[in-house]
Amino acid sequence: MRSFYICLPLIFLLCNCSSRIPEPISYPYSQQKKMQAASHWDVLAKDLANRINNQLILTENHDKAVFVKTPCGDENSSCQANETSTFNEAFHDLLITNLFGYGIPTKSQADQQAIEVSYKVQVVYHNSDRVRSLQPGLLTGLSAAVVVLRNAPVDLILLAAGAAADVANTSLVDSGHYEIIITTSMITDSQYLFRASDIYYINEKDFYQYQQSMPQTKTIKLTSKSAPGTMDPFPQPASIAVRPAKTDTGKKTVSKTAL
Repeated sequence: MRSFYICLPLIFLLCNCSSRIPEPISYPYSQQKKMQAASHWDVLAKDLANRINNQLILTENHDKAVFVKTPCGDENSSCQANETSTFNEAFHDLLITNLFGYGIPTKSQADQQAIEVSYKVQVVYHNSDRVRSLQPGLLTGLSAAVVVLRNAPVDLILLAAGAAADVANTSLVDSGHYEIIITTSMITDSQYLFRASDIYYINEKDFYQYQQSMPQTKTIKLTSKSAPGTMDPFPQPASIAVRPAKTDTGKKTVSKTAL
């Protein structure tokens, strides 16, 4: 009987195991680049031009021209204010420049014979504060260096500390709450010849550079005007005049009459 009571909690735990949800685990350590300058846009444009060039060669379309779908404007005029995002306009020009640099025939206007290249940008906002960690082995390596150099000369210790600070500084990058997904497609005859999606972190205050600009708004002044025969909901107060009045006793009193 005593052994039964001892095993009872164990039986209870085993029964509860069947109703547990899967244990959440994190993804393995990986790296993701962060866009912080226009030169980073050019790096992506150059990489995409290279991948598009390779795909044209693999599909035996290297002799065909391509046309990069424009978000707005043309070669003679730039986009108007609030017509598109800063990234869309800049990346369009950078991609054409790099396609031309790879020797790919590129049309300035849409052509039925040309292969269309288009791209779109999606801004992703994460409301929660996400957890990130240093590169695995970094703290272990720094700790081992401190132990090895504990009896070394001061100059050598300072030099090693500076190197350790540089290594740690390269790993400490604020991920923020915003990411962008840039998807590039190459289509001909309603079929995809190429498609790629690239994901990047961006700075918190730079998200507007990737969002489609909203059209400008106009301020309209509203006035209230009553229709004939209707009562004014906000009537002006009547003016008041004060004049003396006589009573039966001959004394003067003051009465108020609305004009």
